[in-house]
Amino acid sequence: MNEKQAARASINRTALKNYAPKARREFIASVVSRAAKFGITNGDPLPMQEQGDVVIIDGEAFPKKIGDQRKKLLSRVGHHGFDQTMEEIAYTWFNRFLAIRYMELHGFLDHGYRVLSHPDGRNMPEILEHAEHLDLVGLNKDRVIDLKLAGDKDEELYRLLLIAQCNALHRAMPFLFEKIDDETELLLPDNLLHTDSLIRKLVTEIDEKDWQEIEIVGWLYQFYISEKKDQVIGKVVKSEDIPAATQLFTPNWIVKYMVQNSLGSQWMATYPQSSLQADMDYYIEPAEQSEEVQQQLADITPKSLNPEELTLIDPAAGSGHILVEAYDLFKAIYLERGYRLKDIPRLILEKNLFGLDIDERAAQMAGFALLMRARGDDRRILSTPVKLNVMAIQSSEGLKTQEIFRHLLPRGKFELVPSSDFFPETQAQPTLAAELKSEVQEGTIESLLNLFADAKTFGSLITVPGNIIKALPALRALVQAVDGDDLYRREAKLSLAPLVGQAETLARKYDNVVANPPYMGGKGMNGHLKKFAKDKFPDSKADLFAAFIERNLNFAADHGAVAMITMQSWMFLSSYEKLRAKLLGQDTLSSMAHLGARAFDSIGGEVVSTTAFVISNYHQHTFKGGYLRLVDGNSEAEKQEAFRVAITNSDCGWFHRASAADFKKIPGSPIAYW
Repeated sequence: MNEKQAARASINRTALKNYAPKARREFIASVVSRAAKFGITNGDPLPMQEQGDVVIIDGEAFPKKIGDQRKKLLSRVGHHGFDQTMEEIAYTWFNRFLAIRYMELHGFLDHGYRVLSHPDGRNMPEILEHAEHLDLVGLNKDRVIDLKLAGDKDEELYRLLLIAQCNALHRAMPFLFEKIDDETELLLPDNLLHTDSLIRKLVTEIDEKDWQEIEIVGWLYQFYISEKKDQVIGKVVKSEDIPAATQLFTPNWIVKYMVQNSLGSQWMATYPQSSLQADMDYYIEPAEQSEEVQQQLADITPKSLNPEELTLIDPAAGSGHILVEAYDLFKAIYLERGYRLKDIPRLILEKNLFGLDIDERAAQMAGFALLMRARGDDRRILSTPVKLNVMAIQSSEGLKTQEIFRHLLPRGKFELVPSSDFFPETQAQPTLAAELKSEVQEGTIESLLNLFADAKTFGSLITVPGNIIKALPALRALVQAVDGDDLYRREAKLSLAPLVGQAETLARKYDNVVANPPYMGGKGMNGHLKKFAKDKFPDSKADLFAAFIERNLNFAADHGAVAMITMQSWMFLSSYEKLRAKLLGQDTLSSMAHLGARAFDSIGGEVVSTTAFVISNYHQHTFKGGYLRLVDGNSEAEKQEAFRVAITNSDCGWFHRASAADFKKIPGSPIAYW
């Protein structure tokens, strides 16, 4: 076991499991209490009067800035509802505190002081001791000194410092630390220096050694939503509850299997002598194939690969666990090719890795996890912001086509001749003829808004139609052209730009698609989602995970790889017979780790029977894939050990070789590899 594996194994999951659900309740209660201070409750808000530079709420005067933030918060409550808004903002503050805690323990904060704790174990955060020495953008030093000298204003001073720290992190991580003058600042919890405060519990209830690996944020995400999952599971799930109902954190060794047998296999196929194999503990070596299959493989295997052109997407990214593991393998690839370590992180984040999720908070943590992995290799990465390709899919609900069109296109039409500046002609991206004109008219914007009207429900299952793909270069040019002080144009741009970005990501093709997709059967789907699955994925409509198998193959480039862990039911049930026929007739099962039950027992997933597999996006009917039958293991640890044994000893009894031709001999073509 190497040093990282030892650190990962030492994480006290029991402590995290005990802490996170309780933290969720307390964070929600804190932001609800804070909202009530400004007259906002789960009912009609108290009136507010503006008087010069102050606003009056329930007889108490507040600065005018508070009034502006309150208006934004009320608008959000009006759109999403009180309970959902409180839960979202509580989750965002929880994520921010996790991020700061991780950064302070790894020495990633520029000033070098701890913000939430003290290295000597004192109750008072270290940053308070050095408040007058801090040089954070926007921090009023005179105000800091006044509060420090007052002697009894530590709570107010700490709040000032914490907001300044969040603002300082905004430049590097705007997705997690929005400029903190919005409604989330208004709901920063009170009493943060109390001995039983949210911050003190975060510091004292999770041991410092458990923060060594960024994987901790994924475990905390899983446990944070566990009570919400229990509340909604087994019912028809509302769109806003889909993340909680379907999220399941993937054990690291399963993630390694998926990444190493997709991206890793592609690299090894072109460079069979690569030293990477020595560090890929879960890589399954291909079997000796027939001469015909060998020739087919030789014909489609690239003679060389450019690391900067290889792509990998996780379309259900969660907290970024798969993306972080892929980062490590991409890093090894770049190093083998001779790149300088300090140049590698930015290349990986900007060129190689892509992630999508319907859950805003999960996408925040995925982006943070990747940046922290990169910061470990390049100390400059946070001071020179990087463009991450990880995003939360946004809905167009509430946006009005005519308003956006009127403000962005006063002349009525926008034309562009596409160039490689927008869609470079690589294997991973749509090819657009340079001579083909692309234009944006009102109907173009209407089509884009209609496509994403239910994006928070359908997520990455959305397929971008050809007419929008054709218009994407012009749409991108249009939003990039908006500048100046025109408020309405800027607001129209801010509404349209995320939709253009996610359409580009959804329209691309990727060399590797790796995912633990959501699991939800028809009984849990709301009517809208059930109809969408039936219309768009008739062969896999029985469960979201099956629809994702089809969608992910659509994401994959020719000869690309799809690696997933899903329920095992698609392998056998008659309801998936058409799906199996399609997969076996059009694609190639390269390998499978058939896990059965209890592969997720460390997080209470013992009732989930799963299988992890890799599908190559090309068809070879007699290709012999490698299948590991691990269903008999009684725990995650037993299955992991059996996997290791099987790939080092193919005669162990649970390693099998089989092809599509073998499965088709059986009525219904079950994946009966044994």
